[in-house]
Amino acid sequence: MEKTTLLLADDHTIVRQGLRALLQQDDGIQVVGEAETGRQAVQLARKLLPEIVVMDIAMPMLNGLEATRQIVRDTPVTKVLILSCYNDGEYVRRATEAGASGYLLKQTAADDLLKAIREVQHGNAYFSPAVSKQLLESYRDNAVARVTGEKNVDSLTSRELEVLQLIAEGQANKQIAAELCLSIKTIEKHRQQLMNKLNIHDIAGLTRYAVARGVVETIQNFARFELEFA
Repeated sequence: MEKTTLLLADDHTIVRQGLRALLQQDDGIQVVGEAETGRQAVQLARKLLPEIVVMDIAMPMLNGLEATRQIVRDTPVTKVLILSCYNDGEYVRRATEAGASGYLLKQTAADDLLKAIREVQHGNAYFSPAVSKQLLESYRDNAVARVTGEKNVDSLTSRELEVLQLIAEGQANKQIAAELCLSIKTIEKHRQQLMNKLNIHDIAGLTRYAVARGVVETIQNFARFELEFA
């Protein structure tokens, strides 16, 4: 019997180990790799071409939503199933718009996860009932926000979101340039575009925005931001 190949992407080793132990009990599933950052997940998906990536949202270096977008864009044979602790309609909406084929909560039962994997592998979408409700509410709220002109991350390009996350994680322009294989001048240009689009004109403000919008999970080294960039 041909097995469904999976890549596990979660920044917590114990979670990946638990998922691997669970999934390996199913004879129809083969875990072919593990990633602990969003960028590593993208790189491994390109290399291993798994049928499914089980992806967490709160990932360092590149969050799970942007990693999903890049995997779906660059590796069409691979589908992404989000497995997250966030039961929030905005996250669910952004995950589907990034190209995710399903969304489950981490507290879901093992049987639900296996069912979701089978559905996604067969080309179907799978959302738990609570998540489906949140998704509908989020689309309604987002429609209202667009009418009223409220700014959100949807106005940012994929590259700008990458730069925003790395800024919020405390990386300097030189580090970001090296990580993204771009020039420092290009990073400075992206940073200025972020500030112009969001009408935020300091790094501390960009960091607060990134946290509030779920681009990063927590503010890291926030005191250093304010001292260095005030």
